Amino acid sequence: MKKEKEIFEVFFRRKPAMILVALRQNKRNRYGSVLAKEVDCTYSHAVKILQEMEKSALVSFKKMGRIKTIELTETGNRVAEHIEKIRTIL
Repeated sequence: MKKEKEIFEVFFRRKPAMILVALRQNKRNRYGSVLAKEVDCTYSHAVKILQEMEKSALVSFKKMGRIKTIELTETGNRVAEHIEKIRTIL
C-alpha cells in the first residue's frame, strides 16, 4: 500500500488532491480548519490552497455570519471524483 501512495504523489500534490476528495466525501458544511486537520496541514496552508481552488472555480465560499463554509462546485466535484478513481487504480 505504501508504494501505491508514493506513485499517487508523483502525479498529484497530496494536500490539494486530498482537500478536494475530503470535500467530496463529506457533504455537510465544511470549514477550513476542519479540512486542514483532515489532510494534516496548517490552517494557513489550507486557506492558500482553497483560495487557488476558488480562482479555478473548483470550490466556492459561503459566508454565514463570521463563518465561511466551503463547497465544491460542479467542476470541483468532477475533478475530485476523477482523483478518487485514479487513486484507486494506483
